[in-house]
Amino acid sequence: MTAELTVGQPAPSDALKWAAAGGALVGLLVVLSLAGPLIASQGATTPALAICGALPVGSLLPDGSRLTASQAANAAIITAAASSAGAGEAGAIDAVDAAMTESRLNNVDYGTLGALGLFQETPADGWGSAAQVMNPEYAANAFLTRLMAMPDWQAIPTAVAAQDVERSAYPGRYQTWVGVAGEVVAGLSGTGACNNATATLTGATTALPAGFALPAGTPAYVAGAIGYAIAQLGKPYVWGGTGPDGFDCSGLVMMAYRSVGIDLPRTTYAQVYAGQPVYGAGQLAPGDLLFTEGSDPGPGGAPGHVGLYIGSGLVIDAPYTGHPIEVTPLSSWLSQLVAIRRVP
Repeated sequence: MTAELTVGQPAPSDALKWAAAGGALVGLLVVLSLAGPLIASQGATTPALAICGALPVGSLLPDGSRLTASQAANAAIITAAASSAGAGEAGAIDAVDAAMTESRLNNVDYGTLGALGLFQETPADGWGSAAQVMNPEYAANAFLTRLMAMPDWQAIPTAVAAQDVERSAYPGRYQTWVGVAGEVVAGLSGTGACNNATATLTGATTALPAGFALPAGTPAYVAGAIGYAIAQLGKPYVWGGTGPDGFDCSGLVMMAYRSVGIDLPRTTYAQVYAGQPVYGAGQLAPGDLLFTEGSDPGPGGAPGHVGLYIGSGLVIDAPYTGHPIEVTPLSSWLSQLVAIRRVP
């Protein structure tokens, strides 16, 4: 059955009140809207690292430090080198994992037994001159050359591949940084997408309620974007999907707005900076983007999931693997919200 969308009839009033989310959430949203996504410590809790999109600068890392702009820039150099060398995302992840382990992605001019640079490459072992291995692009290509020379290197687990190239005396270290490397590269290469669930959201359905309509005065571009999203109801969640057969959460939102000529970033982490802030659920309008931690949030509770508010107390989202694109009540989102944004 094809879902139908009408505009111009008043939608039922939302019975939901922002107060239900608590005063602390209101304060959080104000801070978030002014300063961007929340990247903060949550006491002694160790945050999950399997997140949606790229790790933004300031994210908490497994060693307790936070990702710096310099580290992110070096990761970008490595990712670009992997792309140019034909190693793709898999090679980039292996290389970033090695560099995170060896130098924390810092281009240091010191190391054990004369090792230098991002990958702690030793000139005496044939990696190149001291000046060469201190050049991040050269160092990345030197690592990738050795990586790609290994038979079936793409099938080797990341931590093992990094060790096979680096030949460290401490091979167990590389596993610590595999997840971080994957998330950094996914964002830099444009493939970062929601890989987490909204498992705590309730009342999901793949059908709109009878008589659903957007309120009179809804902008045409918003109506178009919502109409696109509604047409996807029931399609499968696909990690990294941007349609037409399946979507992930940020892919659905991006393509809904692209259908009306508005470009949004690919990942949830970038989308949370898009548009303008909305300071409370009482100010929600159809087309607004709702961001939650998801069931597998990023460091410090960084947004891990995004949905599209369509009015009448309803949200459309692509939840997680095994569950189709669905409509859920706004009430199940309120206690989890970390940001609301209005496009454009």
